[in-house]
Amino acid sequence: MVKEIITYPRPPSVEYSTDVRIFTDEISSLIDDLKDTINHNSLDALTAFQIGSMYNVIVIKQEDGTFLELINPRMLSTKGRVTTSESTAYFPGITAKVTRHEKISIIYEDRKLQQHSFKAEGAFSILLQRKIDYTFGSSFLNKLSQEEKVIFEQKLEHGSDIAISESCPTTFKRDYILKIINFSMIFMVLLFLSSFFIQRAEEGTSLLNYQLYLSFATLSLSIIYFFYAQYEGRLFTSCTSCQIGNIVGTFVIICIKLTLIMILSYFFMS
Repeated sequence: MVKEIITYPRPPSVEYSTDVRIFTDEISSLIDDLKDTINHNSLDALTAFQIGSMYNVIVIKQEDGTFLELINPRMLSTKGRVTTSESTAYFPGITAKVTRHEKISIIYEDRKLQQHSFKAEGAFSILLQRKIDYTFGSSFLNKLSQEEKVIFEQKLEHGSDIAISESCPTTFKRDYILKIINFSMIFMVLLFLSSFFIQRAEEGTSLLNYQLYLSFATLSLSIIYFFYAQYEGRLFTSCTSCQIGNIVGTFVIICIKLTLIMILSYFFMS
């Protein structure tokens, strides 16, 4: 029977799984339910925990279509570390970067409660670790770094990865153009100040010419910044309006500064 999979923000019905001591018809039906639910939702694996059962049971669908039944699974040993992008049915449509063990050794029991063990690595190892986490009432949220947890919480707030990918970044390529403009205006201010130490009119005229060249170059860069910044801002549709306001404000401030520098330069350097 297909069961409902518990998803965020609904809390799991149990805090941690209970080991199976006797294989009963209830456990057999539980495993069948897990298989039906996996097939219905096109999943790779499920734990009993994810459909509200208290038992420590994991069912994994293998590449050939058969199922691997793990009763009371435990990790015996681990080796190496690897960071991958993971998704889980508890947080549908949302991924996170999780650091896990690269290789693991597993011990588990079959329907006769006979013990078996095997080693896993790669994607299969990651899948097993994620499912075993559920048997302890945990999810990959508890394994995220502080930085990744902040990102993941933003994804939860928006309800998808897409919302985050469209959110405003903290830095833009246009910032490099802005830095060049600022350096240019600083140099113009230095030229203006240096004019107070020049006594010959010819040298003052030369400095004023340099100021004019720099002002035209700075104004040209400002115009390039204005149009490119708007293009870059449209790439992030979730905050285009606020970006356009900032771009216009920055352009106006640049023009005001440039005008003041040139007015002062004209009256004092000519």
